[in-house]
Amino acid sequence: MSWLFLAAAIVFEVCGTTVLKLSEGLTRLIPSLLTVVCYGSSFFLLSLALKKIEVGIAYAIWSGFGTAAIALIGWFWFQESLGTFKLVCIALIIAGVVGLNLTERLA
Repeated sequence: MSWLFLAAAIVFEVCGTTVLKLSEGLTRLIPSLLTVVCYGSSFFLLSLALKKIEVGIAYAIWSGFGTAAIALIGWFWFQESLGTFKLVCIALIIAGVVGLNLTERLA
């Protein structure tokens, strides 16, 4: 169940960051409120995941996959640049998260 909490925390964090962009510096009311709700939900779910998952692993997965997802959303939805170097860096983030997760299982 902890892994489901972590996955949901990632989804809420990604949604929160996306609506943060749409809030235009917290000047638009609805996106600003959604930012607070999404981040609050994300932290709450992350706290539940931390009951069973090591903090270093959970945080690496939460931040790593969130970062990769936001880079892709920025490219797809906001027409931000996504060149070869960025794609390589995203792949390295994901590889690092997988590597951390594997070390937990191998230890």
